[in-house]
Amino acid sequence: VQLVESGGGLVQAGDSLRLSCAASGTTSSINAWGWYRQAPGKQRELVAGIASGDGSTNYADSVKGRFTISRDKAKNMVYLQMNNLKLGEKAVYYCHAGDVRGVRRVVHYWGQGTQITVSS
Repeated sequence: VQLVESGGGLVQAGDSLRLSCAASGTTSSINAWGWYRQAPGKQRELVAGIASGDGSTNYADSVKGRFTISRDKAKNMVYLQMNNLKLGEKAVYYCHAGDVRGVRRVVHYWGQGTQITVSS
């Protein structure tokens, strides 16, 4: 599975931005899709996730009500709509796909990341 993100850039605090992730390869094996971010000097953290089966979603508390993850199965695309971006959300945002093959056995796929810079 290959993942390619797009849509990052420089925005002002309060602006909106939509990230896109194009997936290719054997995506039928993917159980969960997500967006992570990594700020300078910090660990990578989950921002939002969506399950392949029932489409259920989950979000980091810090983005609830502002970010929305969605998926277009026909186009093999995953999106992250981000509204009211905050200064502290400058980070590299990564698309993630997880193939759960058993208990404690998950194959992770990552995109190359896209930079988002939020200015005041």
